[in-house]
Amino acid sequence: MIESFFSTLQREPLDTRRWESRAKLGSAIFEWIEAWYNPRRRHTALGYLSPIAYEHKHCQPLPITTEPAA
Repeated sequence: MIESFFSTLQREPLDTRRWESRAKLGSAIFEWIEAWYNPRRRHTALGYLSPIAYEHKHCQPLPITTEPAA
């Protein structure tokens, strides 16, 4: 999966233009991951869910009980 991620990173933000500085490239990568890749981009390995949607679906909070511990 990480190889697929880096391939997509290379194709989508990195190879689309020349970057003026490493700082601007770093900002663009951060923005791409946080604004596009994690919240919106669907992945076949996750059942066509975005990483955030998958995490929300499979990491439900545990119910709170009021029973005293044994």
